[in-house]
Amino acid sequence: MIDLYTASTPNGWKASITLEELGLPYEVHAIELQKNQQKEPAFLKINPNGRIPAIVDRDEGDFAVFESGAIMIYLAEKTGRLMPADAKGRSRVIQWLMFQMGGIGPMMGQANVFFRYFPEKIQPAIDRYQNESKRLFTVLDGHLKENEYLAGDYSIADIANWSWVRTHKWSGVEIDDLPNLQRWLDAIAQRPAAQKGITVPVDLAALQQGNGEGAKKFAAEAQKMVQR
Repeated sequence: MIDLYTASTPNGWKASITLEELGLPYEVHAIELQKNQQKEPAFLKINPNGRIPAIVDRDEGDFAVFESGAIMIYLAEKTGRLMPADAKGRSRVIQWLMFQMGGIGPMMGQANVFFRYFPEKIQPAIDRYQNESKRLFTVLDGHLKENEYLAGDYSIADIANWSWVRTHKWSGVEIDDLPNLQRWLDAIAQRPAAQKGITVPVDLAALQQGNGEGAKKFAAEAQKMVQR
């Protein structure tokens, strides 16, 4: 049994989708970011950085793992699935996983901050992060032109990048001119594990749609966290 400490964010979905794909039993512990529960002492014992997601593997002496990419690698290696065992195949998956960790996530995250959350609209900052996000999407699109998935078979690399890219509208970036990326997004969206994973701990459609009252409410709550 895995204890999953998470919230409805792209990084949180990376863990929940992985658990669903692997069919591992897990118990969800919803962390209310607006209430700063991620900074409480009990959670900091699991993740000293005070961020979601984090897991505790009860079968391994309550072994704790934090950082979403590290969680995905741990679960893939634990089960022998979603990542090849050979060195080259494993490296390809990790390369595209790191592409998300070091590029897609940070750039889209900053686009979200400046486009959605900051009360002041600093246009050069918005342009910077939206343009860089689009550039990274274009890299994915080019690679997916010749490949069904990012690193051979479907893997944790696809889960990680998909969890973020699916929210491109929230970042204010359109992908109508990137057909290979759209094909890949749509294909993964049909997977039952992906469909279930994005509802953990709650179904937050606002992050994908980027409009409506739900989006306004989420943005207002997120603005409070950014300003802390």
